[in-house]
Amino acid sequence: MVKYLHEAGIKSEWAYAAAFGSIGLSFATWLTSKEKEKGAGIDRADRWGIFIGQWAPTFFGLGNALAGYEKKN
Repeated sequence: MVKYLHEAGIKSEWAYAAAFGSIGLSFATWLTSKEKEKGAGIDRADRWGIFIGQWAPTFFGLGNALAGYEKKN
């Protein structure tokens, strides 16, 4: 899979940027949900923030895998 991502032109820096972006997006969705969906309660805001926050480790892992592949080639 890493080989195909590399061949598609995806670089490790992009995966790292996506990881940091998902952390920011996680906070933004939590804050937006908390403010805009007051009737739903804080639980829904927490769920949105956690859902998007779980993307960051995946992107960091892909970034590490791509960085290792880039060093080999």
